[in-house]
Amino acid sequence: MKKIVSFFGDKTEVFCCLNRKAEEYAASLGIEYRWAPQLPFSEENVIRELQNADAGIIDIEPYGESVFSQVKDSTKLMVRFGVGFDKVDLKAASRNGIAIARTTGANTTAVAEMALTLMLTCRRRMNLYQARTRAGEWVKDIGNELIGSTVGIIGYGNIGRRLAKLLKGFDCRILAYDPFPNEEAAKADGVELVALEEILTQSDAISIHVPYTKETHHMINRETLTLMKPTAVIVNTARGNIIDEDALYQALKSGQIAGAGVDVFAAEPLSVESPLLTLENAVLTPHVSSQTMESLWNIYKMAIDISADFFAGKGSPHILNPDYIENK
Repeated sequence: MKKIVSFFGDKTEVFCCLNRKAEEYAASLGIEYRWAPQLPFSEENVIRELQNADAGIIDIEPYGESVFSQVKDSTKLMVRFGVGFDKVDLKAASRNGIAIARTTGANTTAVAEMALTLMLTCRRRMNLYQARTRAGEWVKDIGNELIGSTVGIIGYGNIGRRLAKLLKGFDCRILAYDPFPNEEAAKADGVELVALEEILTQSDAISIHVPYTKETHHMINRETLTLMKPTAVIVNTARGNIIDEDALYQALKSGQIAGAGVDVFAAEPLSVESPLLTLENAVLTPHVSSQTMESLWNIYKMAIDISADFFAGKGSPHILNPDYIENK
């Protein structure tokens, strides 16, 4: 019987329930599933667990040569719980004959909903109202409607497309930028594919959905922020280092832009000394875009399905390093 070990989640009742469900689902496919949460992360413990497993379901911590070289005789597949893989050394995995996959699409709705929620919160200044009301202040302010506005989506993949569909109910003009544009999809969705500069200069709200790579590092910086409208807001549910946080702080503090909704940061957890925490026009959340019961179960199930197909010798479009096969 093939074995999967999962490292995702903490020992709260929610994750205990999800992992019992995952264990039952895996068993129905003839797979032994074991849950071994690593909080705080311990490379030594992860290696020990993987040395007794055929596949691992991994979280956002770094995985490289130091892990792959010690588990290659046992573990042949690691599935990223989510879509980001910037901390996984794909070349090192391939050298050691280990396939790396991700659960693309499983959290699409949850992340798109979160992006929309942050957008609305920033536009209507909901965080400011709540803070003042809780402080005993009955102070009203003026926000902006999303209805009829122009929204820019940076990165038009699964999540970007889902967000565009949600925005259709707000009668928005939707612009999208993608380095590898799918013109057919954009046309079908009624979305205008434009240059990044046009997104920045024309949008009332911008949402980021590109992966983190060396090309997207600080894609949003001092220069690009100056192109935005002073009434515009920006939302990031992708990866922290896509936005230069120092530049974002200065833009928010000076009123260069109206607001930001940020769920991901360059260093997590966000330091209590981060200057972003001092700003009323910054809505900050602790990397929870995919944290819904529906999304989490979709990811667990998909990770197990990917593993089952892999064990059965089937190919998968979710494998990120097909060249692993040369060294397996």
